[in-house]
Amino acid sequence: MSSETQLSLFGDSSSNQKDLIPTDGKIPIPPGTYSSITELAQHCNQCHRCVLGNTRTHAVVGRGNLKAPIMVVGEAPGQNEDETGLPFVGKSGQLLEKILASVNLSTDEDVYIANINKCRPPENRVPTTEEMTACKPYLLEQIRLVDPKIILLTGATALKGLTGDKRGITKIRGQWLEWEGRLCMPIFHPSYLLRNPSREVGGPKWLMWKDIQAVRVKLDEIRE
Repeated sequence: MSSETQLSLFGDSSSNQKDLIPTDGKIPIPPGTYSSITELAQHCNQCHRCVLGNTRTHAVVGRGNLKAPIMVVGEAPGQNEDETGLPFVGKSGQLLEKILASVNLSTDEDVYIANINKCRPPENRVPTTEEMTACKPYLLEQIRLVDPKIILLTGATALKGLTGDKRGITKIRGQWLEWEGRLCMPIFHPSYLLRNPSREVGGPKWLMWKDIQAVRVKLDEIRE
């Protein structure tokens, strides 16, 4: 009896392991686990890799062009996102759409949006390290499947959650970073801009305008 035949008697262990992914944050999600975002979303919507699965209404996986050259990564869903199952659909999302549109970028063609965590933390608190660690492999699979040329990290939690960089967003925003062979730029979270609406030179909205212009220029360079 060949070793391949002997192994088949025990069933497909890799398949069994994959089925267990949503049950425990300690179970790894190797690169190539999912063949599509749709398949990944099915696991997210039944996921209990961390405690956030106990209180969600919907898992919030992503929206936008699945082959977009730009991916925007946020922190975690809020109430509007939890209710709809879509990221950045509240006031922050509306502002994000305006920011993108100011340089002729759209979620229909150029941008895919996702979050570090797919489930809403209670009272919109910051996700814990354990929660981010449990959910991060889903995001890594999303990045692999979408294959963006540029990743925009909105706020310090998104920056830390994906890259491990603990620097404050005011110190690092607008700077190009390289992570896993991809270009990343930390930017202000739109909610921060809503709390700081001044448009004066040097203010958050002015800085965001400079940053999104730099992103547009970089994308055009890449496409050329």
